[in-house]
Amino acid sequence: MTFNLPITRWQYYYAVIGALLIGFSLFLLMTRGLNFETDFKGGLKLQYMFSKDITEGQLREILGTVTNIGSFSIQRIGETSEKRYVIKTELPEIEQGIYSENITKTLADQLGKEEVVLEKADSVGPKAGKELRRKGQLAVIVSWLLMLIYIGWRFDFFFAPGAIIALIHDVIITLGAFSLWQVDFSLTSVAALLTIIGYSINDTIVVYDRIRENLQKYPERSTGDIISTSVNETLSRTIITSLTVLFVVVVLFVVSEGEIKNFAFAMIVGAVFGMLSTIFVASPVYQILKKISLGTPFEKKSKMIKGKRR
Repeated sequence: MTFNLPITRWQYYYAVIGALLIGFSLFLLMTRGLNFETDFKGGLKLQYMFSKDITEGQLREILGTVTNIGSFSIQRIGETSEKRYVIKTELPEIEQGIYSENITKTLADQLGKEEVVLEKADSVGPKAGKELRRKGQLAVIVSWLLMLIYIGWRFDFFFAPGAIIALIHDVIITLGAFSLWQVDFSLTSVAALLTIIGYSINDTIVVYDRIRENLQKYPERSTGDIISTSVNETLSRTIITSLTVLFVVVVLFVVSEGEIKNFAFAMIVGAVFGMLSTIFVASPVYQILKKISLGTPFEKKSKMIKGKRR
């Protein structure tokens, strides 16, 4: 199925919407920041399963008796019937092993030794957390640079910036969603961002390939007209691909918990805005760069350009 939508007209509307979304996302990141998990900020993360029903309030009361525990958070995971909780504390690296034992012992003393099972314990020092954060940022930036080089080599320079701007758009808005809803941000979330980058660039390459093919096929048509035709010709493929990904990650988001749920959350946001950036960001940037390079209006026919050159 081939669409016939006025893509070049709609791209101006999305330019405004996209700029507002990016601006809002950057504002959230500067004011609220990301809710970094233990991976990035360091601390202690303990996952417990209880044999009998217990509320978050009861757990807070018990943990309040642990000496010098400092600030901590409690989160229920899984179904209510599973009686699983995650306890996170921010403690100096030297104290984390001691407090892991103290917290478990306090819970066992108050509730009964057989009622408490420590299923998982993660401990990351503050220095290690900062190093992991730096490496995560580096991984995203390097992926952008590699994509820039690849697109420039695979097509030409005018295509590459549009693809990178589209990827930056996807990542910033996804991070903005993490900040808005204060979703836990961990190494798994960085993996999700890299997956979004790979997924989004794949769609963009398909559209770029059709644009390049149509530029050779219809040399007399304007760049804007060719872009609109190319996006419409590949739109059904873009929508179908995005929907199949969305179906999977939405189900994953509904049925999963913890880091897998956060991964699915990132993929939902990334799949939606990755599709939009492929249509309304990557191709228009190419059109703008071509206009600048030729020094002619958007809708100037290519044959008129050739005539002037003669």
